[in-house]
Amino acid sequence: MSLFSSLFSSLGTLLTTMANGLDPLFGASAAAAAIVLFTVCVRAALHPLARAAVRGEKARAALAPKITELSRKHKGDPERMRRAMAELQAKEGASPLAGCLPTLAQLPVFFVMYHVFSTGSGAGDLLDHTLAGAPLGGRWGGALGGGPGLVYLGLFALIAAVATWTYLRARKATVPGAPGVARALPLLSFGTLVTAAVVPLAAALYLATSTTWTAVERALLHRG
Repeated sequence: MSLFSSLFSSLGTLLTTMANGLDPLFGASAAAAAIVLFTVCVRAALHPLARAAVRGEKARAALAPKITELSRKHKGDPERMRRAMAELQAKEGASPLAGCLPTLAQLPVFFVMYHVFSTGSGAGDLLDHTLAGAPLGGRWGGALGGGPGLVYLGLFALIAAVATWTYLRARKATVPGAPGVARALPLLSFGTLVTAAVVPLAAALYLATSTTWTAVERALLHRG
């Protein structure tokens, strides 16, 4: 058995076991509840990376006065400004990409989740489970109208609300003179909405849970 097949099978077995344990409470939606619980466990394990990301964000915010001064000093010379910014960030240990660490770390988990519910590989009977009548292996295009369609609309509304909040907060926190990639990063929050529209419901549920966790986690960490 290949490594990927083993991963797919292991995740399918884990989710099936969790769904069986949750069945008395959630019935036909036990697998959906298992995905939410599994996502929470993954994000809890990645919490140290989130704390490091927030420390990096705070360090970049503290550099705002120095960055403003560099902008005035190197006005009209973008190349020198980029070099000066890179040197300052390296010196202070404030990487503009630090905030991406939790997202990058969970990409393999999302890939495995997507594959399991797209192909059925290692899924067992998970594809027979639903969330309020919407099959976990289905996509929103096949559930327009009726009860199943409302499930997708609810998920999209949640993801869109979280993405908007994240975008506005990230835009506000972007320091003046930041490189183009740092200024563009807030827009990535809406990429989750696009992704959720094309992946199976199970993967969309993972995304909705993960993005909501991220928003709450960042809000609490920045308050601390």
